[in-house]
Amino acid sequence: MVAIRKSNEEGHRRKFLVVVDDTPECDRAIVYAAKRAARTGGVVTLLAVITPDDFQHWLGVENIMRAEAMEAAEATLAKASDRVRSVARTEPETVVQEGSKSETILELIENDADIAILVLAASMSADGPGPLVSSIAGKAAGSFPIPVTIVPGNLDDDSIAALA
Repeated sequence: MVAIRKSNEEGHRRKFLVVVDDTPECDRAIVYAAKRAARTGGVVTLLAVITPDDFQHWLGVENIMRAEAMEAAEATLAKASDRVRSVARTEPETVVQEGSKSETILELIENDADIAILVLAASMSADGPGPLVSSIAGKAAGSFPIPVTIVPGNLDDDSIAALA
């Protein structure tokens, strides 16, 4: 069952969800979401996902790896938050969750009725637009609970600003 979005109700603000990672195209999604949120009075929600598959070791090693992954995710979010602030002078929300990317994204959307748009950016690689864009735009597109904006990875900041 799809939750009713509340972003247009009194006391709520439309949230633009960006999945943050270290890919070059991620910056394109951040810039678009920040500009769009600033123009519409919305909020950028930055999500970092830690994949638990990386922790299949002895408990002591697993705990160290999990702590290191959390530290890396928080550093990535801090950098992305700085980018949002510099592009649009708006304060983003940050979320770190553990799980598979697609399940974590859907769970966050389900639990936060203010998230109204997922913003992704397509890779310029010859291998295709990237795994997340491919999975969401592919099999899940018809049943995805909110609109998805896919920003072309080749757009510069001025082009994105003109579109947002």
